[in-house]
Order: sequence, then structure tokens, then C-alpha cells
Amino acid sequence: MMNSAIKLSVIIPLYNAGNDFQACMESLIAQTWTALEIIIVNDGSTDHSVDIAKYYVENYPHIRLLHQVNSGVSVARNRGLAAASGSYVAFVDADDVVYPEMYQTLMTMALEDDLDVAQCNADWCFRESGLAWQSIPTDRLRSTGVLTGPDWLRMALSSRRWTHVVWMGIYRRDIIEKNNITFIPGLHHQDIVWTTEFMYNAIRVRYTEHSLYKYFLHDNSVSHLQRQGNKNLNYQRHYIKITRLLEKLNRDYAGQIPIYPEFHQQITYEALRVCHAVRKETDVLMRQRMIAEIFTSGMYTRLITNVRSLKVAYQALLWSFRLWQWRDKTLSHQRIARKALNLR
Repeated sequence: MMNSAIKLSVIIPLYNAGNDFQACMESLIAQTWTALEIIIVNDGSTDHSVDIAKYYVENYPHIRLLHQVNSGVSVARNRGLAAASGSYVAFVDADDVVYPEMYQTLMTMALEDDLDVAQCNADWCFRESGLAWQSIPTDRLRSTGVLTGPDWLRMALSSRRWTHVVWMGIYRRDIIEKNNITFIPGLHHQDIVWTTEFMYNAIRVRYTEHSLYKYFLHDNSVSHLQRQGNKNLNYQRHYIKITRLLEKLNRDYAGQIPIYPEFHQQITYEALRVCHAVRKETDVLMRQRMIAEIFTSGMYTRLITNVRSLKVAYQALLWSFRLWQWRDKTLSHQRIARKALNLR
């Protein structure tokens, strides 16, 4: 039987996923690909999701449970990778579900074409309302043949619908180990840097347009929380750091792979996220602090120098004008406030 030959390691960081974790585990138990191990990394959970994990460990021999003090999803994934024994690895968020044929489909693709990465589409769903839609519309990106990692990444970024998430695929573990590709502790949206570096090292990649994973959105999702003030500034610092890390990857790999225009321009797109956050900030002084960090961190330079198309050049110039305009207005407000205090 083909699927008894190659093992897949599925890594699940677990932190207070509650009852949603049971649905996640049931979807993994139902997988038609049977040669897999499931590694749950308990990241210091304080709710009953740990009890759910223990139940599955006690009843299914291919499930393991590791424990760590609360250190974040990056550390949990790195811990899972260190414990994995499969030829391929996959990642699942503890409050999502995978469709029964997901790993059968991806592992079959991987074995047929000797892939380093097999990627799929996904369905995004609002948990409260049940409203769902396909992550990558087929009019933006269709199933592919075998591509190099850089060529696939270029195509995916060009679609403007592909997202840097690790759970939409399986990855050859040897590549991760040989190139020491790790998740960065404490960094939000660390998937952006991790998937980019993996694709820079991948030789054979293939994508299927079929949705095989269901990602649930909810009010507490990191990317959907409404932030103002210091919380907004601290959150945007993660994106500022990501622009720096992506630029470093481009420099480091410039002699090994073609650094396509899309690889430069994704830095600009990530920088533009920060600009949009500045616009939404209501605190005048906090907005000034955010703008100051955009310039002092070098992010503004990265935003401008990585533009590779007229459309994005227009956006970058528009935001340049806005940032300088808001900066001046904010400084004016501060001067007026100081003058008013001096007159008292």
C-alpha cells in the first residue's frame, strides 16, 4: 500500500483552543492518508484543550503530546519540527479543520513528482456566521505542473491572493533541516518569512486549486483585532521587522536564485500595511511615533527602493506624500500645544 511507505508529521501548536480543538483532531483522525504522526505541542494552555489532547494521545498511538511553557506559536512549531520523524511535515492551527482527503492528495502529488512542496487551496470561514469563500479564486491561480520554488512563489505573489501561511501545504523535512529554516520566536506572521525562505530553497513545487483546508476567522484572530495606541505601534513593528528580514533574504539568496521583481515588491506591499495602520491611528502623538519609526527603521527606504511596477510606484508615492503631510500636521499640533502651554 503506497501510503504506508512515507510518513507525514503533522505539527499542531496548542494554546487555549477550547472545544474547537476537538473538531480539529477529529478531522485529522479522519484522514485517508494513514502513514502519519500527529505532534501536538501544548504551549502552556490553561483551558481544557489539554485534556482533549490527552484523550487522543491515550486512544491513538500515532499521536504525541509535548509540553512547553507559553512561548508562542513559533517556538511550538520549532519544537514540533525537532521531534518530527516524517519525510514531510505539515502544520495545522488548533482551531481549524482539514478535509479528509487533504494529506492523501498532497502526499500523492509529492510522491508522484518527487516534490519538495505540495500546496493546496483553502476555504476561509467566519466561525460565527458560517460564511465561507475560497482563499485563492481560480480566476487568479489555477493548478500547476511542477515548478521551481522561486518560479512558484513568483506566480503565487503575482496572483495577489496567495497568502504566506504554512498550513496550505506539506514540506520536505530534509530541506528544513539542511538549511536551518526556523520560525522566528515572538514574531507575528512569521509564516511570511518562513515560507519565503523555504520556497527559495525548493527545487520542485506543485499546486492544486482544490480547497483541502478550512481556516476559521474569529474576533480574536491576531490579524483581526482592532488596535490603537501602543498596541497598534507594537503590532506594526512586526511588519517593519518583516520588511527588513525579507530584504535580507533577497540579499542572501541573490547569488543562488533569480530574485524576481515580485520578491522585491512583496517588501513594498508589507510596508504599505504599516502605512494603512498609520492612517487608522486616531491618537495624534502615537501617529507621529509610528511615522518616526517608519523612517528611522529604514522601512520607508525599503518601501521605495523595492518598487518594481508603475501601479505600485503610484501607491508608494501617494503614501510618501501622505506620510510627510501627516508628519508636518502632527508636528504643527505639537507646536501649537506647546505654545498654548507657554501662554498660560
